[in-house]
This record gives sequence, C-alpha cells and structure tokens, in this order.
Amino acid sequence: MSDETTRAEKIARPEVAALDAMLGKTIRVLDGGFVRVVDYMGDDSAIVQAARVSYGKGTKHVHEDRGLIRYLMRHAHSTPFEMCEIKLHVRVPMDVWRQWIRHRTASVNEYSTRYSEAIDAAQQTPPEAWRLQSTGNRQGSSGNLPPEQGRRLSEEESALQRQVRDIYEARLAAGVAREQARKDLLLSTYTEAYWKIDLHNLLHFLNLRMDEHAQEEIRAYANVIGEQIVAKWVPVAWEAFLDYRRGATGLSRLESAILAALASGDREGAEAIAGEGGFLSRGEDGRLRPTLEGRELEEKLERLGLRAPWMDTSRRV
Repeated sequence: MSDETTRAEKIARPEVAALDAMLGKTIRVLDGGFVRVVDYMGDDSAIVQAARVSYGKGTKHVHEDRGLIRYLMRHAHSTPFEMCEIKLHVRVPMDVWRQWIRHRTASVNEYSTRYSEAIDAAQQTPPEAWRLQSTGNRQGSSGNLPPEQGRRLSEEESALQRQVRDIYEARLAAGVAREQARKDLLLSTYTEAYWKIDLHNLLHFLNLRMDEHAQEEIRAYANVIGEQIVAKWVPVAWEAFLDYRRGATGLSRLESAILAALASGDREGAEAIAGEGGFLSRGEDGRLRPTLEGRELEEKLERLGLRAPWMDTSRRV
C-alpha cells in the first residue's frame, strides 16, 4: 500500500467545537420562528484542502491558509467553498418562506400540511412594527405607522388569525381532507423545513438577505444564520466574506469612470459621464434628477465619503 493511500485513509472528519456545541439547539427568530443546526460537513481547512487538491493539513501555516481563502473569495473562485455543507432546521412564516425558497441552490424538505395538521402558530406584528410602503422602492418599506394606529392593526391581525385557525380546525373536525382544509390558511402561518446548502450558495443567500434592502423578516433569519452560525463554523471564510462581499463596494465601468473624474477634481466631467450613461434624466423644469441607477451610485459614493456633483443642483422627484 502506498504512503499516499495510507495517508488518505487517516483523514478525519473536520470538527468545529463551537458548532458541535450548538447542534440541535434552537435559536429564536421573530416571535415564533427558529433556526437550528442539524449537521455540517467541512470547515475552513476543507476549503483550503479542496483548493490545493491535497490530503491533510500539509505544511502550510495558518496565516497562509487564511491568505488562500481570502484570495479565493476575492477572485470569486467558488468551487472550494462548495466543499462545505450545512443542514439547518428552520421554522419560518410562509410569506418569508416564499422568498427563501426562491434560492434554488439547496436541498429542501418542507413540513407537509397534506400529511399533518398545519403548525398552530402565526407570526404576529407588534403595534410599533407596522411599516409604511416606500415611495422610492416599490417592493420595500420605509418608516413606521404611529403606534396607536398599529395597535388597531395588531388587534385586527390577531382576530383574523384566530378566526382562520378556528375555521381550519372545524374543517378537520368535519372530516375535510387536510390537503383541502388548509387552502385558506394565512401566509403568516409558520412552516418548517430542513434546508441543506453548500457554503458558496449559502454566502450568496446571506449577501442578498442580510442586505439592508431585504425584507426585515427574512433579514432577521439571515443575520442569525450568518452571525451566529456561519461565523462560528468557518470564521476565516466568514471574515473574507465580510471584507470582500458584504462590506465591499462594487463599481461598474461607468461608475469607475465617474469616480476617476471626481478623484481628479473634474466634477463637470463626472456629471457628463453620468448623464450620457443614463444615471441622470432631465425633468420638464430642466433640472437633473438621478435615475434608480444614479441613486444607487449616490449611495456608493457616500460610503466612500464622496458626493455626486448633481446632488448639489438636482431635485428629487
């Protein structure tokens, strides 16, 4: 038997003590939801091992492993991150689950209300948590309703949830098939699922769902998964993710040209590039207004401590 074969047989399953300590433990999310780790495969060293296509830890130092993981993240080499997988058990409101399941890169087995009674729990909204529709983002929210108005909405919500649950249970008691009795359940009803996903696709999920523009409820789950689970599971990869994905500011070709013009002090040139590139539009009053792409660039520039030249002269619509 060759030394290489002998060495391969001695490989042990990676163990992450911090994650082992929380296996099966419930992390509460929202008022009735949760996330818990069921199992995992791989760790930071598995990412390094896959990238080097070698067995064992080898002779590389820890700081070299960190540098390699950061290089892989920085240059979007995704395959080594796919060598790590995690399986979570989640309880999520159905409307949040609709967004969650759009990420089609996981293996999923959801609680079935055809075979079992629907979970007797629904997400409830506190009076101070009713959000206003955003005027600048058709799929987002901005600000909150006054608490006194929210109290009425919360009371109506509770009454509706009780009524729908009573109707559902009455149908079951009458002998109606579960698959039909469930059809009028509210989207606030909690569902459960086992969700298994590799690290590369999990980080993509987190990058989108931890974003401040994501819906608050799914963002709560993403923050728990990222900060309380992934950060313990693969701390080096998590650090690289925060540096090169979550905390990074990406610039398109035109955005880079605008930034270069600003850096050289050519604010008129920057505005001209923005206008020609579709970042600005001119209203009937002749004043420049940023398009959606222009507003997004404004946010990027502000993060860099800069101000778009048209912000001094334009007027929001």
